[in-house]
Amino acid sequence: MFANYLTLFLMPCLALAQKPRMNVLFIAVDDLRPELSCYGAGRIQSPNLDRLAASGTLFERAYCQQAVCSPSRTSMLTGLRPDGTGVYDLETHFRKTVPGVVTLPQHFRLQGYQTTAIGKVYHAGLDDTLSWSKTARVTADRNYSYQLADNIRLNSLPGSRGRAYERANAPDSLYEDNQIARLAIRQLRDWKDKPFFLALGFAKPHLPFVAPQRYWDLYDSTKINPPARQTPPDGAPDYALPWVEIQNYYHVPKQKPMPADETRRLIHGYYACVSFVDAQIGLVLDELKRLRLDKTTFVVVWGDHGWKLGDYGYWCKHTNYEYDTHAPLLIRVPGQPARNRVKALAEFVDVYPTLCEATGLPTPAHLQGKSLLGFVTGKQKTWNKPALSQYPRRNLMGYALRTDRYRYVRWQDRKNAKLVDAIELYDHRTDPGETRNLAAELGQQVILKTLNRQLDTVLANHK
Repeated sequence: MFANYLTLFLMPCLALAQKPRMNVLFIAVDDLRPELSCYGAGRIQSPNLDRLAASGTLFERAYCQQAVCSPSRTSMLTGLRPDGTGVYDLETHFRKTVPGVVTLPQHFRLQGYQTTAIGKVYHAGLDDTLSWSKTARVTADRNYSYQLADNIRLNSLPGSRGRAYERANAPDSLYEDNQIARLAIRQLRDWKDKPFFLALGFAKPHLPFVAPQRYWDLYDSTKINPPARQTPPDGAPDYALPWVEIQNYYHVPKQKPMPADETRRLIHGYYACVSFVDAQIGLVLDELKRLRLDKTTFVVVWGDHGWKLGDYGYWCKHTNYEYDTHAPLLIRVPGQPARNRVKALAEFVDVYPTLCEATGLPTPAHLQGKSLLGFVTGKQKTWNKPALSQYPRRNLMGYALRTDRYRYVRWQDRKNAKLVDAIELYDHRTDPGETRNLAAELGQQVILKTLNRQLDTVLANHK
């Protein structure tokens, strides 16, 4: 379906050549949950992201297609869901499964844009040369920006990593994300007179929670409380919540839930890292304005998925629940309404067609999302489109359908969809924390049948 790309878009490309181009600054933030001030959480200090939200559109309910780095980023950048890319893990490269797909930055490159990436945009080690007109600078901070000697030592041992958090009295310049910001500033200066698609991938707040002391000092650890619920949702299948990733770090307790004092330290570290990366994004946004590019550049900031901070007594992502699939999405289009908040459900696969429509580029036929530009301009307020996420577990695939009111999860055999192992149903009107699976309770059969049919329809439309 991708072979005739250049033929199909030759005439639109020639027409666009006569018009001034709008730039794109595309910023991915690793493991960022929507616990920012602009999202109403009030705990994390994120003044630069708050400033961006105030000048553009904040999507209150945006969802990734799979809550782990590579599948999520692959979906965003190809416009295909995981079933369309065949990417469900951290190792598979989409160029092996859908080799001819035209990615979002590749589309802009083919339309005459300068394109490059700095940092982790695709998953680490899985970059895509076809996407970039200038070779991507994919940082590989194998030291995770540790500054303290003991963590550096632990991290250098075979099969070992340092502690899950670190606070060091060190300048921002010693940390990977500041280096990404400074490289981005240099690139903006080089390209200020050319149409560009500049993709940035900031590493924090991904583990380990390593940030300079001054960002830790923004928070009082005595005022940080562990999540109230320390157990999985009632009635959830036992495989729905894995205990992974965080155990790779030195000294992390193996038991569940984690002790309260350790939970506080980890949450404190996560908050510090978000404030740190917010500061780095602020440096880039300030340079964009100084160069007077803010009026000619679309800005997109997104977290590749959510993250559990001890919620349910678990950590990290890797599930189909709201904590993991719900992530921030901010879009600023010059000349469009500021302080615009969208309550309609949005998906990451919607970003690709949105940027095509916003910049006047043709929209490739393979895209599985729908443009959000009507919400950005304020002309559209609602739609009936649900959000679909998925996660594989053993021989099963869990499909999670998020509607305005419900989360419906169907765990089915990956080879035979008729073999359903478990169903989950959560009512966000009465249970926004998704603490009780209603699927086996009396009185739910009508809504279960309705959601089951709706999920079948969504899946059938994207094969």
